[in-house]
Amino acid sequence: MSKDSSDFRNGPALRWPSLRAPIDILFLLCCVALTADVLVPEIWGHGKSKDYPLWFWAGQQVLQGKNLYPDNPTDYFEFIYPPLSAVLLAIPSFFGKIPLYLCLSLLNVVAWWMTAQFANAMTGSGRTPGPWLFALPGFVTVTFVFDMFDLGQPNLVLLALMLYGFWLLRDNRNWMAGSMFALATAIKVFPVAVLPYLVWRRQWAAAASMLVFIGVFLFVLPAPFRGFERNAHELKTWYQGMVGSSSEKGFGQRDEQNWSWVNQSIIAMTHRLTRPINYNQDNPAKPVRTMNIVNLDFKTANLLVLVISLLIGLGYVAVMPKASRRTERSDAEEIGILFCLMTAATPLARQYYFMWLFFPMTVLIHRAAYDPRAKVRTGTWLLLAVAGLLMCLSLPVFPNDLQAYGNNLAATVLLVAGLVWHILNPPLADAAGALPPASGQAKT
Repeated sequence: MSKDSSDFRNGPALRWPSLRAPIDILFLLCCVALTADVLVPEIWGHGKSKDYPLWFWAGQQVLQGKNLYPDNPTDYFEFIYPPLSAVLLAIPSFFGKIPLYLCLSLLNVVAWWMTAQFANAMTGSGRTPGPWLFALPGFVTVTFVFDMFDLGQPNLVLLALMLYGFWLLRDNRNWMAGSMFALATAIKVFPVAVLPYLVWRRQWAAAASMLVFIGVFLFVLPAPFRGFERNAHELKTWYQGMVGSSSEKGFGQRDEQNWSWVNQSIIAMTHRLTRPINYNQDNPAKPVRTMNIVNLDFKTANLLVLVISLLIGLGYVAVMPKASRRTERSDAEEIGILFCLMTAATPLARQYYFMWLFFPMTVLIHRAAYDPRAKVRTGTWLLLAVAGLLMCLSLPVFPNDLQAYGNNLAATVLLVAGLVWHILNPPLADAAGALPPASGQAKT
């Protein structure tokens, strides 16, 4: 793809890995090592653990025409994703565990490469970074990437789909963009948070496309494999068990994780800070530990979550530039904030969910490298360094208590603060006169 094939005309073009580039060779070596982490235990060991056997089980359930969920929505769900995910898993599962695991690993390889490509191309800096600066976001988030391979989680693939959707949106391919957002949502629900953004920015075609394709992916596509009635029943059961369930014990079928240290979402952090919740409840062998600074009941804590979410939403809308002030640079910062908020707002934000900070960090790295103001560059590097140190507190050498207090969430807040500052304080060249909105961007 040439530079002129998108609205990011001054940014880097998308490209394939090159065996002549040392950084690309390092990337490929990392991918081989990460794929080996998945396949070696299955081929020569006792079998790959984590979520991989569950994905094979779900695919086999579809292939054998068995149920994905229990008849009673209050019973424990082995598989907590919508039926489409199981249908997609059934295709490689037909050939066995190793082909399935290899397929998932290759998807992560492609997603990792394309995430870096899209992220660096969409910063609005108008600069093509050197190879090491280009790779810096990948180095910073490599522990998250390891989790994607090791656990078998799809969050990296979802990130690539979302970035591709915004890439298409800037290229005026709105219906295709909406389909990418819908596919990510149909696989794992939390990307649905992009829909209010599309509506606010009056991206009507993309929003309509997203709604249409969500219906296609959830109701139409699985139906030939599961039957229309059976698929509708499974969707209803999944919704009741996952989305429609919430109590003081937890929500979404994983009560032991919802309020524990593993969850750094806004919801979990608010409840841990306002209710006497044992944040070690994921492991009964651990001592009971609480961290609340006040003592509210469950209903009041939920109201506080709503107030906080509303204030965050209003604040986001307030800093979003009007049409006359929008530039490719401000759009990148705006979308970076959106990715931060989508990560923190999901009800269960485990460690690997913060893989989505890849794009916000890439935007800020470009600001730290290319902003014309020396003090701004220095300040942005310092902010990134502090955010990086906070994320490092999730490494196994540190106690889980640090994650209970939200080290990744704190890093996310710092990144949002940096992006907000850059939106409100653009360089003089941008402040003097905004560029025309990107192709396909409705004015608002």
